Amino acid sequence: ELILVAQDTTYYGLDLYGEVRLVQLLRELEQVDGIDWIRVMYLYPIHFTDELISTIAESGRILPYLDMPLQHINSAVLKRMQRRVNSEQTRELVYKLRERIPNVILRTTFITGFPGETDAQFEELRQFVEETRFERMGAFTYSLEPGTPAVRLDGHLLEDVKEARRDELMLLQQQIAFEHADSLVGYELDVIIDEPLEDGLWAGRTYADAPEIDSMVIVNGEGLQPGQMVPVEIVARQDYDLIGVVSDEDDSSDDDQ
Repeated sequence: ELILVAQDTTYYGLDLYGEVRLVQLLRELEQVDGIDWIRVMYLYPIHFTDELISTIAESGRILPYLDMPLQHINSAVLKRMQRRVNSEQTRELVYKLRERIPNVILRTTFITGFPGETDAQFEELRQFVEETRFERMGAFTYSLEPGTPAVRLDGHLLEDVKEARRDELMLLQQQIAFEHADSLVGYELDVIIDEPLEDGLWAGRTYADAPEIDSMVIVNGEGLQPGQMVPVEIVARQDYDLIGVVSDEDDSSDDDQ
């Protein structure tokens, strides 16, 4: 597994070549032997082009896992954050990603309590999360950082208001995440093994999980190795994580022998 990380990965190439070249980089990486999964993190929506969407959708190695920090959905809040997208553009992009990339996993993060955020603007964000049902989501309260433009904005909120809004979002997302995990029980999924937990148990991940920030699969199996890719039958959910057993690779019938 190769993971691409940058402050904004969609800007790749701008400083080197004077133009964005993420698609070209991904196509070159697809040709490298030994890389099964290519995971791209921090894809901001402003440079999420149709060409990039097609490249991901048509690839057998670039994972349909999109880490896209949206930060908010209300247009006025996004403008105050100095984001160059509005609510309509964000919604259209999310719809397009769902429509064009099979089995896509969307990960995002939101900020609650940005200066000036009203009850109605937060409610718009909450409804967006409820309707969109992101497979992976994190929420954080706005924190004042000296020297940033937001320091000069009016309407700074109390900490308990910011935290209450964050907690409400995360409680909603917990229900969504649990329902998504429950829907995977009974399926066989490819899992990459990360590390041993105890005798016969291993920590692994599906393509839907980035290391350290997402869920894991607790795998029951013998003789596994970190980095190994194995088929795993999902048998249960344990909070955000899945529990599975290594599938029998030779479960074909012996009738023809």
